[in-house]
Amino acid sequence: MSIRAPSSRPFGEQLRDWRQRRYLSQLDLAHLAGISPRHMSFIETGRSVPSRTVVLRLSDRLEVPLRDRNQLLLAAGYAPLYRENQLDDAAMATARRAMDLVLRGHEPYPALVVDRHWQMQAANRAVAPFLRGVAPELLEPPINVLRLSLHPKGVAPRIANLGQWRAHLLARLEKQVESTGDAVLEALLQELHGYPAPEYDEVAEPGVVVPMRLMTEAGELEFISTTTVFGTPMEVTLSELAIESFFPANDRTARVLRTLSLVGRLLPLPRSLPRLERRAGQPKGVADTA
Repeated sequence: MSIRAPSSRPFGEQLRDWRQRRYLSQLDLAHLAGISPRHMSFIETGRSVPSRTVVLRLSDRLEVPLRDRNQLLLAAGYAPLYRENQLDDAAMATARRAMDLVLRGHEPYPALVVDRHWQMQAANRAVAPFLRGVAPELLEPPINVLRLSLHPKGVAPRIANLGQWRAHLLARLEKQVESTGDAVLEALLQELHGYPAPEYDEVAEPGVVVPMRLMTEAGELEFISTTTVFGTPMEVTLSELAIESFFPANDRTARVLRTLSLVGRLLPLPRSLPRLERRAGQPKGVADTA
């Protein structure tokens, strides 16, 4: 039996939005999906109802996120295919362990897990020393990592190359907004553009990577960052998570972080920062990475 979501926009309208977002013509998409241009046109105009297989094939060729694939299925009259669990559900235990291994294994260097809206889901202990001086309200859950980084009461005053780092983060966010059409990300982008920031020449000679230069009690530390995602996620929440890892960009930064670790300066994390694993018997929402 098919299911139609009464509040969703017509399938053809949603499909057209995704096609245009990927800069594809109807002919291009028809070719990629292995259907006739006529059938493609009929699907978009609502004159033809696609099969479940065609919906999934179109979603795959358009690289539609799993959450939105479920919406396309509903709009076409089919049940959602991809399950969505909470990160602390039992079904997510294996994924939590994998992420926890990455976070712990990356110490004494900072790493954190973010969701599709850049809300922090977990962090390792190496993050804590770099949050000193941040306004308490920015550390209240849900913690938005981009807001935390660029807010004038956040980490921003301690970023030596704030103009360059801000331009890098905003460029990433702009690409996400363009790729997904996510209204929450679009609102976040507008908010971040409103924060005060130093001038930055975006056409300056680019380097190999964009560093983050952070002023700390131990002097200026320089980092480069990488993003890790699950390679074959088939669950909505998991498909939307990413691990942002920071590596020392020079020997001095590496030495300082190793020293902090040796003298126990990585502990403790602020209680407001989320953790992946909970101790047995603790209530939901309380966890520890120690």
